[in-house]
Amino acid sequence: MTLAAALPDLADVPESLFEDAVWESFQQWTASRGISLYPAQEEASLALLAGDNVILATPTGSGKSMVANAAHFIAMARGQRSFYTAPIKALVSEKFFALCEIFGPENVGMMTGDATVNGNAPIIAATAEIVANIALREGKHARIDQVVMDEFHYYSEPERGWAWQVPLLELPHAQFLLMSATLGDTQWLQDDLTERTGRTTTFVGGSQRPVPLDFHYVFTPVHETIQQLLEDGKAPIYVVHFSQREATERAQALTSMNIVTAEEKARIAEEIGDFRFTTTFGKTLSKLLRRGIGIHHAGMLPKYRRLVERLSQTGLLKVICGTDTLGVGINVPIRTVLMTGLAKYDGTRSRLLKSREFHQIAGRAGRAGFDTEGTVVVEAPEHEIENVKLRRKAGDDPKKLKKIRKKSARDGEVSWSEKTFQRLTTAEPEELTSQFSVSNSMLLNVVARPGDGYEHMRHLLRTNHDARAKQNRDILTAIELFRGLVNADIVERTPDSPAFRPYTLTRELDRDFALNQPLSPFALAFLTLLDPESETYTFDVISTFEAILEDPRQLLQAQQKAARGEEIAALKAEGVDFADRMAIIEEVTYPKPLEDELEDAFETFTEGNPWAKEFELKPKSVVRDMIEHAMTFSDLIATYGLARSEGVVLRYLTDAWRTLSHSIPDAYMNEELEDIVVWLGELIRQVDSSLIDEWAHMTDDDAPISQETLDRELAFGVEDPTALTANRRAFTIMVRNYFFRLTELFALEKEDDLAEMLDYLDPADTVDWPAAMDDYFDEYTDMDTGPDARGPEYFRLSDQSGRKWSVVQIFKDPDEDNAFQLHGVVDLDASDAAGEVRLAHLKLKQV
Repeated sequence: MTLAAALPDLADVPESLFEDAVWESFQQWTASRGISLYPAQEEASLALLAGDNVILATPTGSGKSMVANAAHFIAMARGQRSFYTAPIKALVSEKFFALCEIFGPENVGMMTGDATVNGNAPIIAATAEIVANIALREGKHARIDQVVMDEFHYYSEPERGWAWQVPLLELPHAQFLLMSATLGDTQWLQDDLTERTGRTTTFVGGSQRPVPLDFHYVFTPVHETIQQLLEDGKAPIYVVHFSQREATERAQALTSMNIVTAEEKARIAEEIGDFRFTTTFGKTLSKLLRRGIGIHHAGMLPKYRRLVERLSQTGLLKVICGTDTLGVGINVPIRTVLMTGLAKYDGTRSRLLKSREFHQIAGRAGRAGFDTEGTVVVEAPEHEIENVKLRRKAGDDPKKLKKIRKKSARDGEVSWSEKTFQRLTTAEPEELTSQFSVSNSMLLNVVARPGDGYEHMRHLLRTNHDARAKQNRDILTAIELFRGLVNADIVERTPDSPAFRPYTLTRELDRDFALNQPLSPFALAFLTLLDPESETYTFDVISTFEAILEDPRQLLQAQQKAARGEEIAALKAEGVDFADRMAIIEEVTYPKPLEDELEDAFETFTEGNPWAKEFELKPKSVVRDMIEHAMTFSDLIATYGLARSEGVVLRYLTDAWRTLSHSIPDAYMNEELEDIVVWLGELIRQVDSSLIDEWAHMTDDDAPISQETLDRELAFGVEDPTALTANRRAFTIMVRNYFFRLTELFALEKEDDLAEMLDYLDPADTVDWPAAMDDYFDEYTDMDTGPDARGPEYFRLSDQSGRKWSVVQIFKDPDEDNAFQLHGVVDLDASDAAGEVRLAHLKLKQV
């Protein structure tokens, strides 16, 4: 029975007995699941029922999620709309499915910025930024009656903390449940929240863990530690690394160990079932999972993370190698946390873990209802482990002990010791600190809000949690940003409007209008400098917006490595000596289209928009690179060796798609750009649509999936709206790109890449590439792969009525003979199964 099923029983309850009936219904539901509430859970839930705000600061594993369930149930009973917020999309996704199970999928929706599912549901799982933007756009009129903010310690995050603060400032009518195991002193927050909302704010805390922790500091190498923990019955073990590369490499190194039994392997295979491992990393993950080893980090595709989390619930995964995303509330039930170190790189520098970070990670050990205690093991640094080995080898011999040459940490390396470990185990969490900040997105949302825009902004800037001096600086920043929006014609003065609303947006913006990037006004201004008649116009529009997106660091590093490799090979061929080669390649970087033009224009732009000087343009070519070389997602990953970072690449492509689809004004959009937006959106959906797909399976056939799915153009003979070929326009573009990719690889004489691209075909059904290249280049010196070679004169697609499409791709030779042609048949059914274009056969013909 879902928790929502108890609601109809409350319909005829007198108001005086309403709270008692709600509480009784909730208790009956928990009892039906064999759950007895802890005192802290009961205290917090009853405070919520009484209408209080609640700050829940109990240890990890003390059942804060059950209090959140009570909060949502109480809101539903009152006919209210509640939002659950979390810091990362993976956690939002996990909570979404958990809430679907508890309340029924028809009552739960999700908003992450990438996808909206069942957006009008009474319970919404969302990222903190989504709730913050709704609060800015609609203020006290927002359809948000209750906010459950999980992992509230993110309030102190420098880059994102504003999103945890804004709802507290702008939703005075809402009831708040703020939850975290590591908040520090919150008296000031209790007082502030009570004053803003007019509700009593109840603090529920305590340091008593239902499952106590047992801490250890060890001097054995990681693999030996894992072996010992397995032998001691301490699995499941989560091995914490501070880089995705280390997590993946550790998992692969563990395959030499016998971790699961034959029976457990069979059960894992049964649990995996027909799950599709469609990417390079997926195939690696499949092999590891079948050995009882999982991987979990933010670089993975969401569908793979979901699978690891689902398998972990069964207890079949004995070892999970991951990053410290474990400390962000991901529900991976484990008995032991093994931390490979106490230092991490935070994006700016390497440093020791903060107390809050340490306790967030350590607190995941121990499963309530399963374990009597959780185990936390911290590895000593490598040099200390090596020193212990040397001392053991020397034994009690004084001479040998004297000769030992102790090793030390490498120069510049941040190290730790047993004292560091002991300090962290007892240290209290750091105090929460305000990270309020002003952005273009904030201003636009406030300008779009009905009412007195000046007063709305004054309230934000003068009543936030910052000190007066910081507020003054933010006011100056807001003025500069606002001038930039006016100068970019995004905001205009309207003399005929009421005195309290002298400024409005120049056009109605979608809720998802992509001005989260502070330099969006510059991008819109730069479009006026582009020539729509230029053959590179479409590419240049894409490069303009790519320059304002955040860098996908791993991908750009791979592009730079590839560019330097090509340059070194060319210099070697020219006979340039080693020293000179090394000096030359220092200047080689990843591709940065329009870099000079963008920077010149940006310099001019900042003269009238001085606020922009604090931001940095980031020219790059990812989407453009894919289009120019007709790459699929798989091609991009394979070309740059990014199997460990598929999730990073997908997030970047998603950001690019949202920006292009929502930010290019109609006056600058052409058919080619529209095709690219459609193609990119479908490519992203096919790589990973796990969230929408899984939700659809949980609902009735008649339930809405999403407006995007409902609006899809169905191809002939396709009943599944999620199939690759269902979106005829996108699939046609993919077919065209596929054949141009073949053409380009042929022109570059990359016969191995061609063979790999078509390795699903029987050799009899494809081309003898070496022989074909000999024939072509015996006759012609080169091949044109420029923009003209992509045109309809060289690509012909005939008879799209059935499930096999005939395609002709003509090579553009220097003499314009058009003598060499690829003739292929696209298999739509096979393409749906693979999630990418697949051919039935391919031939090269000379005409």
